[in-house]
Amino acid sequence: MGARCKYKCMAHNFGSLVFTPVVKALQEKYGSRRQYARMEEGGSSPDRLGPDETRFIAERDTFYMATIGSSGWPYIQHRGGPKGFLKVIDDHTVAFDDFRGNKQYISTGNIATNDRVALIMVDYPHQARLKILGRAEIFEGDLAKEWVERLRDRGYHAVVERAYVIKVEAFDWNCQQHITPRYTEEEIREVLEPFERRLEELQRKEGHSS
Repeated sequence: MGARCKYKCMAHNFGSLVFTPVVKALQEKYGSRRQYARMEEGGSSPDRLGPDETRFIAERDTFYMATIGSSGWPYIQHRGGPKGFLKVIDDHTVAFDDFRGNKQYISTGNIATNDRVALIMVDYPHQARLKILGRAEIFEGDLAKEWVERLRDRGYHAVVERAYVIKVEAFDWNCQQHITPRYTEEEIREVLEPFERRLEELQRKEGHSS
């Protein structure tokens, strides 16, 4: 783990998928190859989602997903919803309901010809990010009913068109370098709530004394 990381830092087999010969040559050229070679050879990092990953994913209300089209071009799409809408099914599977959006269906179409996906999630207040590589399967119509119900958030009123089920092949924790802290409205409200209560108490006391 990095000096200031809140979370564990790397899945053992992530490098085997992304460290191509060209990538390794660049790591060698710029002086980082020894570090990553030790990661690949060490075997001490997890190869399945654990408690840290499950907690992290459950706290996210947004992530980005990359797919590759038949044209060869990558496509990155924002996915958002209630906190925890991306759910850990087991230690090798995550899934989410696909809420109706702008009806372009680019990610859905890309997965029809190439099931590889990459997800990235960021915890801005703690400056941590998790990357996941996996293979996606899409369930629609009658085949989707069980998944949609299992994944549904009762308090979030959105039209669900299908379910995405992703078999995780690797994941990678990044440390906080270059992540600018940002806070959601909910997070800011939680921080301000004690001060607002204290202000209300002082105002009541002042009103009683006047």
